[in-house]
Amino acid sequence: MASKLGNITFDCADPTALATFWADVFGYPRPEWPEELRAQLLASGLTEEDLANRSAVEDPDGVGPRFYFNRVPEGKTAKNRMHIDIQAVPGRHPTTEELETEKDRIVALGATVIVDYDRPWDPVQEHHFVRQDPEGNEFCLQ
Repeated sequence: MASKLGNITFDCADPTALATFWADVFGYPRPEWPEELRAQLLASGLTEEDLANRSAVEDPDGVGPRFYFNRVPEGKTAKNRMHIDIQAVPGRHPTTEELETEKDRIVALGATVIVDYDRPWDPVQEHHFVRQDPEGNEFCLQ
């Protein structure tokens, strides 16, 4: 039996803000604690601060990955050793116009421009953009 991806986890300064950014990137529902669950968690001994220290967003269709966000005291200090690649158009290579449109949309959500690439990669010309989320985590849009 093989393992299965659980969460993609981000250590961060503001779990709700970063969860909201990634929810908007992937079209997931924005993060919130449903009142019934909030009440259960608080009744179990967690505090409002505990709830503010974490957040999660997930694909409502259960197809895409779940993203989990955990508050940590230290900031990001180096380049990611792992990053997320985002397909501008699922299932196929995007046109230049589609890639540019998605790039602009994600930047409008709060991503920072790092670099744009247009280079040969194997037998295919690769076009992709390197960006950072609002807390500096690098990702690629292709």
